[in-house]
Amino acid sequence: MAAPAELFCWEGDWGLPSVSTDCLVVLAYAQFAGAPLKLHRTSSPWRSPSGCLPALRTDQKETLSRPADIIIHLRKQKYNADYDLSAKEGADSLAFISLMEEKLVPALIYSFWIEPKNYVDVTRRWYAEHMPFPLNFFMPGRMQRRQLEKLRLLRGDEMLEAGDELEKELFRDAAECMNLLSQRLGSHKFFFGDSPSSLDAYVFGHLAPVLKSKLPNGKLQQHLKTLDNLSNFCSNILLLYFPRDGRDGAGQKAASPPEASADFDHVPNKRRKQFLSALVALGAMLSYALLTGMVSIQHVQQGALEEPPDIQPLGNHEDEGDG
Repeated sequence: MAAPAELFCWEGDWGLPSVSTDCLVVLAYAQFAGAPLKLHRTSSPWRSPSGCLPALRTDQKETLSRPADIIIHLRKQKYNADYDLSAKEGADSLAFISLMEEKLVPALIYSFWIEPKNYVDVTRRWYAEHMPFPLNFFMPGRMQRRQLEKLRLLRGDEMLEAGDELEKELFRDAAECMNLLSQRLGSHKFFFGDSPSSLDAYVFGHLAPVLKSKLPNGKLQQHLKTLDNLSNFCSNILLLYFPRDGRDGAGQKAASPPEASADFDHVPNKRRKQFLSALVALGAMLSYALLTGMVSIQHVQQGALEEPPDIQPLGNHEDEGDG
């Protein structure tokens, strides 16, 4: 029997199974479709076979990273959350997903990655605290630059910069998109009846971080909370499909720092431990650089670039999903 496909995702916080929108979309769709995936939650992109997150390693050892590509693959494997949709519902689903990409995604990028106080106090701090040294020093800034490039591409403006006028325009578009989603959802449990579909996964993945994060500039969250059906939609999906994350999120985060501190501060030869930790971190950074193409080696002896063995601490972030 073939081994289940492996899904690598950013770890969770704020009562969410992941802090990443793309990861949330994939996780939700996999749950809705009943796809048996072996889940690895991590805060280190270099643990992923593609060097980025999310990433799906199929049983044929192919690696996929875009949520749309992962969903298409799961459909081909007969895990199709859209199986019961009519042709019109399928067309409506694609239209709303395109609407979110055009109207909602730019505001989310701005809110989490560009707005200065939100980025410094929440986004950069979260990644800096959760990524291993030394990745935590340069990766958040690199991720922010990529998000700014994506925003400029979506807006068709290579010189686009943060500012009050841009913020008002983006948030106005996002509010309009959320209003349309709220009207379409109405009093239903899901967008197309009693069973969730890919549209439900996309809406949940994009709105759940808005609902659950604690951003200093929370204008999007304030508007979302005025739409009771959309807010309840996100909360219900967390309750039905990710109950452990919603229940354990705060407690696990609060308990982990003292434990980590105790493990490190009370061992003998602390200086040697620090030196070894630095070596491990340097190896991690080099591995990531090689995986992503930041560093290339043209002439090496055979065996010089052997892949490192699977790193056991990943088990600390590993869940086996059966849905």
